Amino acid sequence: MIVKISTSSLDHGRVYEYLIRFVLGGAATVVTGIISNRFGPFIGGLFLALPAIFCASATLIEEHEARRKHRAGLHGQRRGQQAAALDAAGAAVGSIGMLAFAIGFSLLAERNATAAFVTALAAWCMVSIGTWWLWRHRGTTLRPGRTEKPGQLSRGPFPRIG
Repeated sequence: MIVKISTSSLDHGRVYEYLIRFVLGGAATVVTGIISNRFGPFIGGLFLALPAIFCASATLIEEHEARRKHRAGLHGQRRGQQAAALDAAGAAVGSIGMLAFAIGFSLLAERNATAAFVTALAAWCMVSIGTWWLWRHRGTTLRPGRTEKPGQLSRGPFPRIG
């Protein structure tokens, strides 16, 4: 599988959905700034990773999938839930990479900020891609009753969405 950027999902969004994401992201940034001013940058940094956009994104993904299936004459509630769950799995993988970035940067920031950033960025990239690869190619599945054919790799607990 080749990772690529696709802007096709932007065509399916509505203005209010983008406004929800923008407002939640802005609110999270403001709250993080208030916490940082009150309790210091260390505590503020913990809240900087707050997944404010994730909640809105998960519900919007579920809604989009259900709407798409409904237009095709199918009941899409389960499909929407699976798409949102798949997005949550991706967010979890991404957060592991973010943790690697934070650790790498915090270890080197006092010596050289530029080197700390470059090292942390490399750590984030390697850990995120490595974690994604491991998740994508693990040999077992979490779905009960599903068996894999010999040599077939499981694609995770959720069916492909597309």
